[in-house]
Amino acid sequence: MGYYDQDYENENTKKQKGNRGGWFLAGLIGAIFGGFLMLVAIPTLSNLDFLPYDMDLSGEETEEDDPAVTTGPTKNISVNVNTAITEVVDEVSDAVVGVVNLQEAGFWNETGEAGTGSGVVYKKEGKNAFVATNHHVIAGASQVEISLSDGTRVPAEILGSDQLTDLAVLRVDSAKIEQVAEFGNSDKVKPGEPVIAIGNPLGLQFSGSVTQGVISGTERAIPIDSDGDGQVDWNAEVMQTDAAINPGNSGGALINIDGKVIGINSMKIAESAVEGIGLSIPINLALPIIEDLEKYSEVRRPYMGIGMRSLNEVSSYHLEQTLKLPKDIVSGIVVMSVDPVSPAAQAGLQELDVITELDGQEVKDIIELRKILYKQEVGDTVEFTYYRAGEKKTGKMKLGEENLLGS
Repeated sequence: MGYYDQDYENENTKKQKGNRGGWFLAGLIGAIFGGFLMLVAIPTLSNLDFLPYDMDLSGEETEEDDPAVTTGPTKNISVNVNTAITEVVDEVSDAVVGVVNLQEAGFWNETGEAGTGSGVVYKKEGKNAFVATNHHVIAGASQVEISLSDGTRVPAEILGSDQLTDLAVLRVDSAKIEQVAEFGNSDKVKPGEPVIAIGNPLGLQFSGSVTQGVISGTERAIPIDSDGDGQVDWNAEVMQTDAAINPGNSGGALINIDGKVIGINSMKIAESAVEGIGLSIPINLALPIIEDLEKYSEVRRPYMGIGMRSLNEVSSYHLEQTLKLPKDIVSGIVVMSVDPVSPAAQAGLQELDVITELDGQEVKDIIELRKILYKQEVGDTVEFTYYRAGEKKTGKMKLGEENLLGS
């Protein structure tokens, strides 16, 4: 049994097979003849410029046919991987050391590592070498060691430390110190300038780590609570960079493209800033502190001898009823106490006096007073303006010295 169209298909198939051979032969002859005409005609048309391109049937490749071949002058290119950055790192990296904070702990008072940071060897003098680092890196240490680039550890002595600026100075035996960093001029630093941060992020296993970035900003003011009482004690003036500064980088160097240290990095200051922002203490601000710590083991700051409170923290009731201030006096500091035999006591200041000017400059709050005061020298005489029971007065004070967060 078959389908109804089976015989129809078979009949058509027979007819097609009978005609296939003739058509094939005719097509073959036509293709050969057409190809022959093309071989003869194309060179002639090309020579007569009838074609939009040139034909070369020689079979030889020319420079114009090969896009890889250039017709201009050639020269050899030498790539030098020893860039300015690597040269700077070679010059300075060994001067950036690890700083190990050792503290006693446990029943037997055994000494162990409490933390690590970084430091910068800035001077080598006879048998001694001097290292700048952060105060918080060595805070609470019973012993301190520095770790050199080859892993050698050298005992270090804490010469002095300053909590307010988060700086400290160590002294070590210079026998194994081979490289000393050179300080630059941070006052000339500009935003966009390339910088390199060298330190020991995440501990000594990453010693000598290098990160590169630019100066993002200068003269940034970051509020600092140095004594942990919840009150801002100081506005740290720092440089901002996008070079990565991580835990362990504290005390390390921020270096310019000339290989000079322009800042001491501090993660402690950066903790109160936005994540991803690196902050560095400008070396021009750090240098006087470092010199004092090296010479005196403390920072010699001018001292007034008063306890104080910012006027903007006082209620409007006490401004009028207790202090009896004119309504246009809205900034200054209130004297809360006066130390006996202090410069302030000798100048006649009393409790509840309100200081509004110091050395001819407006005093807005405690931070502003300290900023003005710490620009003076111990022994300087400064003029000040104050209000007592609403009456405006002036006075003079010879500044003393005391290494305290108070003023």
